Amino acid sequence: MNVEAIKAIYFNEMRRTRKTLLQSIASPVISTVLYFVVFGSAIGSRIQSVDDVSYGLFIVPGLIMLSLLTQSISNASFGIFFLKFTGSIYEIMSAPVSFFEVVIGFVGAAATKSFIIGTIILATAGFFVELRIAHPFWMLFFLVTTCISFSLLGFIIGLWADNFEKLQLIPLLVITPLVFLGGSFYSVSMLPEFWQKVTLFNPVLYLISGFRWSFFEVSDVSVTVSLVMISVFLLTCLATVYFMFKTGYKLKQ
Repeated sequence: MNVEAIKAIYFNEMRRTRKTLLQSIASPVISTVLYFVVFGSAIGSRIQSVDDVSYGLFIVPGLIMLSLLTQSISNASFGIFFLKFTGSIYEIMSAPVSFFEVVIGFVGAAATKSFIIGTIILATAGFFVELRIAHPFWMLFFLVTTCISFSLLGFIIGLWADNFEKLQLIPLLVITPLVFLGGSFYSVSMLPEFWQKVTLFNPVLYLISGFRWSFFEVSDVSVTVSLVMISVFLLTCLATVYFMFKTGYKLKQ
């Protein structure tokens, strides 16, 4: 394994984050704090608790997931798309670097950024509510796995996109609605029976539910199912990236 190539790609991406620190780190954190203040105070005053958990505390995992998913996709997709846009991707493809090493460098950097944002939001939430984490290990597991999985999805989007409009298409029109409709700010049990069944087809529900269980031991679906779903999603993304590099899809035009 070419460790030096991985380090070069990884630290180059992290260096870009340091240059745009306000946009990369501060902006999503401030946005999430505003969500927390608005939903926690406005809606929290009407909904005292959900599943015996105060509403302000209940939405913390959902808010963290909202930022993790959007930021993981954004960081990874822009990193690889910018190389396609400038033509630098061909230098990487002609270098003695395997697709696996390229993925580790770009996805690792994107996942690291998202993890930093997630931990900052978690720490910030402690100023508003009294946090408790029932299963710290599983909380970290869901946090890290989600960062890696959706960074891989962002990497795929960056390879697939031909322009900046396509780059934003899936995050804005697909991922964000799925997050909001996946139980970020409410329990699925609060919905009518028909919509409860419809929500089960939303893959993001399983991520949020498992992550929330690690905090409060309450979930909308089985934790085992959540673990299986995120594992399948991770493997599917890895297989898709391998196929794209192996066949040169969107890379050999």
